Amino acid sequence: MTKVTEYISQANGKTLFSIEIIPPLKGQNINQLLDSVEPLMEFKPPFVDVTYHREEVIEKQLENGLIRRIPVRKRPGTVGICARLMERFKVDAVPHIICGGFTKEETEDMLIDLHYLGIDNVLVLRGDPEKSVGVFKPKEGGHCYASQLIEQVVNMNKGILLHEETQGYPTDFCIGTAGYPEKHLEAPDFDTDFNYFKAKIDAGADYIVTQMFFDNQKYFQFVERCRAEGITVPIIPGLKPLSTKKQLTVLPKIFHLDMPEELVKEVEKCETDTEVRQVGIEWGIQQSKELMAYGVPVLHFYTMGKSDNVMKIAREVF
Repeated sequence: MTKVTEYISQANGKTLFSIEIIPPLKGQNINQLLDSVEPLMEFKPPFVDVTYHREEVIEKQLENGLIRRIPVRKRPGTVGICARLMERFKVDAVPHIICGGFTKEETEDMLIDLHYLGIDNVLVLRGDPEKSVGVFKPKEGGHCYASQLIEQVVNMNKGILLHEETQGYPTDFCIGTAGYPEKHLEAPDFDTDFNYFKAKIDAGADYIVTQMFFDNQKYFQFVERCRAEGITVPIIPGLKPLSTKKQLTVLPKIFHLDMPEELVKEVEKCETDTEVRQVGIEWGIQQSKELMAYGVPVLHFYTMGKSDNVMKIAREVF
């Protein structure tokens, strides 16, 4: 399989198109997800990201009145979806690998499965905290930071396994990681966040995918800071078209991002979410064209299982 960084270098400066998809809830049919992806194949994405989700804890009351806490993974299937994507669409799949909810040994086993499937790209993330806790805590025997998880993948690329005394067969993963143009929501300030971010690059990350943003100046400033600090790997902008008026307040709260005043004013004029969705498409087209003129390697869209608005943007810019 081809690495993400190879696709970028082979494009010779042309901006590529890619998407990120979310596994369906447990018990749902995968075909609905695949059918939503199929129209976007028109724009020839060389790779598709597939998110991974940690377990959630549900509480069930027992007959004796006690409460039992049960860990449940509501969106399993990332590895299986990757295999189906490669089979059906002949694209490279990029599974997310996360710290939260996994031991180092479980991570190693998953990476070996991916290696056997011929999957050579991974996006390494810390992951979200458990919802009922609110503060990130690693599983016992797991990693606290994405930089540590990156080090584990780099070691596997060298043939170094966790507990084996002899040299193993080397993997060949291309490692992506996340960047935050407007800082991670848990960081006290941008400089502190950037130091944590740089540790991931120093650990061996090969490329960066940013958190969503709506103000391109935030991305430009982030890239300039990276280059000034000696970070030379590709920096892929992550984009999400606005689709509901509620997102004006929800997205900044969840992801710690600023909404441009011009966008806010246009959305506030809308009377329905259908109108908001159209504003989001028009903003996405404008944003994408400016980023392409800047020379970004890839436009990476967070589809959230929907493809119609991303398709309308892509048809205007690709």
